[in-house]
Amino acid sequence: MNPTHRFKRVSSKPNKSIQPTQSCNDLERRTSQRSKSVPVRTKPKPSQKQSRPQPKLKIESFPVSDPSFPKTTILSPEFFQIDALDLAPRLLGKFLRRDDVVLQITEVEAYRPNDSACHGRFGITTRTAPVFGPGGHAYVYLCYGLHTMLNVVADKEGVGAAVLIRACAPVCGLETIQQRRGQQTEKPFLLTGPGKVGQALGISTEWSNHPLYSPGGLELLDGPEPEKILVGPRVGIEYALPEHVSALWRFAIAGTPWISAPKNTLRPP
Repeated sequence: MNPTHRFKRVSSKPNKSIQPTQSCNDLERRTSQRSKSVPVRTKPKPSQKQSRPQPKLKIESFPVSDPSFPKTTILSPEFFQIDALDLAPRLLGKFLRRDDVVLQITEVEAYRPNDSACHGRFGITTRTAPVFGPGGHAYVYLCYGLHTMLNVVADKEGVGAAVLIRACAPVCGLETIQQRRGQQTEKPFLLTGPGKVGQALGISTEWSNHPLYSPGGLELLDGPEPEKILVGPRVGIEYALPEHVSALWRFAIAGTPWISAPKNTLRPP
């Protein structure tokens, strides 16, 4: 197989998922516990009746916004220290949390070393230094001086690879998300685009190099694996070499409207 088209699919044994109309408390019960993780202690919630098993992850409508996300687990540093092409699909379904806002990752792109579209191609600079750090840290940069783009650093220290978070679905903190975005809507337009995700989280480039596996601040939490994914070429990298422009290194959850444009370049792997 052409190495530029290589990718590793998520496990064929997916964890149970959530329904968008469930509360955050129900969501937590379906959160995957398979990854090595660090427990996060939060205020206990009253016990609830065990609901019937639900279908695999398929975000079809707007999830309930609950300001109190239940106790769950932060992904460990080891989770991130793999090839960006392997990490990217594994991030689908995971949760980003900052303050009262919780987002579920629905679309990502992988950027690897020796990739003519990766910022690591410039070498270590003040801006790109976080990309060469150990996996699990944030790499945040401004696109066109306006849009805050959140990336998750991948692989070992010194490699220079990351995964761009392209789109998310809102889980908790809808009012805060709408205020930060300046959009009073519950439609996918709210979070389908990397700049929109950064704005919804209220982050700036000062968050670059922040450890996403540490409690507090900006956290990356474990979540259910999607049953099916889509793959396609990355967006907006026409300047890169042809083999990198056409590489299928964009990944998204199948069946969700929370995916950025263009959607017609995505297909089953």
